[in-house]
Amino acid sequence: MTKLACNTLLTLVLLFTINSFSQDIVSPKPKNVSNWNGKNTVGFDFSEIAFMNWSSGGESSISGLFKGSFVLTYSNKNVKWVEELIVRYGVNKQDGLDLRKTDDAFRYNSTIGYRKDSTSNWYHSAKFTFNTQFTNGYKYPNREIAISRLFAPAYTFLGAGAEYSSKKKDENLYISPVTMKNTLVLDQYLANQGAFGVNKAVYDVDGNLIYEGKKSKTELGFLVTSYLKKEIFKNIIFENRLSLYSDYINNFGNIDIDCNTQLNLVVNQYVKANIGAHFVYDDDIKSKEEINGVQTTVGPKLQLKQVLGVGLEYVF
Repeated sequence: MTKLACNTLLTLVLLFTINSFSQDIVSPKPKNVSNWNGKNTVGFDFSEIAFMNWSSGGESSISGLFKGSFVLTYSNKNVKWVEELIVRYGVNKQDGLDLRKTDDAFRYNSTIGYRKDSTSNWYHSAKFTFNTQFTNGYKYPNREIAISRLFAPAYTFLGAGAEYSSKKKDENLYISPVTMKNTLVLDQYLANQGAFGVNKAVYDVDGNLIYEGKKSKTELGFLVTSYLKKEIFKNIIFENRLSLYSDYINNFGNIDIDCNTQLNLVVNQYVKANIGAHFVYDDDIKSKEEINGVQTTVGPKLQLKQVLGVGLEYVF
């Protein structure tokens, strides 16, 4: 081999070595991809109306509502675990009236599921749900007697079934033939009244207490929940949550309904308006009415709450 050929070969080997070494240095190492994914949303809705020398009359008022949604999702091949926390608290102040509560909710959901293969949207799932409120509730204008309190009531649902979950996470259907519902009334005064379906206290003919009311009630039944979120028009998003439950033992076929429907109107990244309606029917929840100045318990009724708000929202 000639000297020129040796030098050429040596040069090529040297260039190849330098090029490979430089690629090893420049090429970034692949990052570890986390199986956890979170989405958190907090918002505040505000409304106000004020009058001064207004000939048509009216009462000034101001309202505020804090809302938060916190979702944490774990995905690993065919296993999915979703943790969700929803909180809401709202108040209203009118001229001449004390501060009043307009919204109060604490809801926690946990669902873990397994599917046979990565192409399926159906999971074998187990679900746990816990619902309660933060502060006392009253049948206004009566502020002396609370008709609900923290953990009075509180509801837990624990069951297993099948769940359909779309890949875009905008559709969800959960069907459970076996779900245990536990109602807690951890306030003895309300428990003695038999509030929210627990066994009430027993008194003798003279009004003396024999047995305290039960603070819990357990049911076993059939549960169906669904969630739908769709953009029906540009910047107008429809969102609906529905829960249906029927107890096998007591009045099977008598369905507890919880339906929350909302339209979200997106102004920009941070400003949003919403219109919503919340329907609840539970045969165990007896309504309260003022009759001749006395707060009286009557039969169950359809509960309705309507919401219209404009406010700020931040997603992180």
